[in-house]
Amino acid sequence: MKLKALCIAVSLLAVPGVAAAQSPFDSIKKAAGDASKSTVEKRVNTKLTDEGKKNQCSFKTGTAELAPGCDAKLKKLTNALVDAKKQLVAAGVKSYKFEVSGHTDSTGDAAKNKTLSEQRAETIVKELVARGIPRSEITAVGYGSERMLVKPDNTEAKKAQNRRYELQVRL
Repeated sequence: MKLKALCIAVSLLAVPGVAAAQSPFDSIKKAAGDASKSTVEKRVNTKLTDEGKKNQCSFKTGTAELAPGCDAKLKKLTNALVDAKKQLVAAGVKSYKFEVSGHTDSTGDAAKNKTLSEQRAETIVKELVARGIPRSEITAVGYGSERMLVKPDNTEAKKAQNRRYELQVRL
């Protein structure tokens, strides 16, 4: 009987993957870590969304050039990203990227709007980088009118809501 148990034990060690199998606690720890990261991601994104809404910079019509008066808003956005980085690091998150997404209203050519929204997002990224956010941690994406907040945007007020940029962290 002992010889049979010994043979089974040796055969299990010889099978690839079985000897290196994780303990049940490893999968529990991983699940807890994933849940913690998800919680931090949601909390950070909520804060970034709120700061983005409060600190929208205007652009000159049809361009990616910022209208005057954005310095204080951009400083607040930079501070929000710095705070977000601190929360991510404290939670043990090592791999993340901040995304600035640009959005337009539905007026005009869709392809031009997508290009313009990307250019505007890139303008915000450049401003944040100039204020100390590492370029390797931030990216610009243009969505044009693909993700409108208000549909249909048939009034100036509704169009203004759709012309925006948003900040999010991607893990």
